Amino acid sequence: MKAVRELLIKEFLQIRRDKRMLPLILLAPVIQVVLLGYAATVDVKNIRLAVYDGDRSPASRAYIERYTATGYFTVVEHVDDPRDLDAALDGGRATLAVHIPRHFARDVASGRPVRVQLLADGSDANTANISLNYAAQITAGYAESIFAERLARVGGITVPRVSAETRVWYNPELRSANYMVPGVVALILMIITTTFSAAAIVREKEAGTIEQILVTPIKPLQFILGKLLPFTIIGIVEVGLVLGVAVLWFDIPLRGSIALLFGLCGLFILTTLGLGLFVSTISRTQQQAMMTAQFFIFFPFLFLSGFTFPIENMPPVIQTLTYGIPLRYFIQIVRGLFLKGVGLEVLWPQALALLIFGAVILGLSVMGFRKRLG
Repeated sequence: MKAVRELLIKEFLQIRRDKRMLPLILLAPVIQVVLLGYAATVDVKNIRLAVYDGDRSPASRAYIERYTATGYFTVVEHVDDPRDLDAALDGGRATLAVHIPRHFARDVASGRPVRVQLLADGSDANTANISLNYAAQITAGYAESIFAERLARVGGITVPRVSAETRVWYNPELRSANYMVPGVVALILMIITTTFSAAAIVREKEAGTIEQILVTPIKPLQFILGKLLPFTIIGIVEVGLVLGVAVLWFDIPLRGSIALLFGLCGLFILTTLGLGLFVSTISRTQQQAMMTAQFFIFFPFLFLSGFTFPIENMPPVIQTLTYGIPLRYFIQIVRGLFLKGVGLEVLWPQALALLIFGAVILGLSVMGFRKRLG
């Protein structure tokens, strides 16, 4: 282990001398967590609403006021011509447009059917679907209130109401940050450890120093350990930094065991270091290593891990492929520890999967790298 210790010291000295590396290690993860914590959200708020009111009656105004009263809609434009609604949607000034026909109040008072047209910008399907669902609920609530008011006024009849009392576990406020930020923590840990470990070894190839090291008594396995152990330590430090940002800045509750979280982070780091070692094996330059990691590791892991899209919504064939993505299991672990406060008695299948992935990927990468060195 003396040779490994010397390599470990050498690696940390190189990191300290590199004026660009230290800020990347300490500041980049924090900045990424802050930026992605705000940007990675599925909440739909401040929906821009364009309105054409062809009736201009108290009834039509009361209908529009129901939109703004929810807090989700903001009326950004009142138009005098219904054709201007298309222009508002085309220009991106509005996300949803409401067309209230003439004689709206008269038809409502007489009991005749009234059709209100809703136009949505479908270029963002998720926002369009949520906006239309909100609008449909508002319209149904408005119609129900008119019906109940008319029965009470005419016959003294009250309409029975059935209401559901909901209780939301684990995330009572339904904050997207509570769900997304733990996933961001897992994503950043993967990117940092995989990228730095691959770049460190490829840098030795580019500089031609790897051959000089190998002619010394240092064995290939000692060289690999000396290269990977620093980034294991760096990965643990990164976990502490990003956890501090998640808990102190975003006020994300960490209900589970911190010791268990760090321990399972160590299992995940085995996988990411193995991936970094594999990338360094097939890459000759740092630029090539970055491109390989980005297109063949980061993008597939990002899209198939459940971080961006729910796995349940994917086709069955793609769902099967996600079982081969280690990030999937680690995201489940991080979210379970943060939000649910569960322990190893619940998370043991994900922990076992990470252990298997880490042992297999790191073992195969070490064998392949040793053969190339030999």
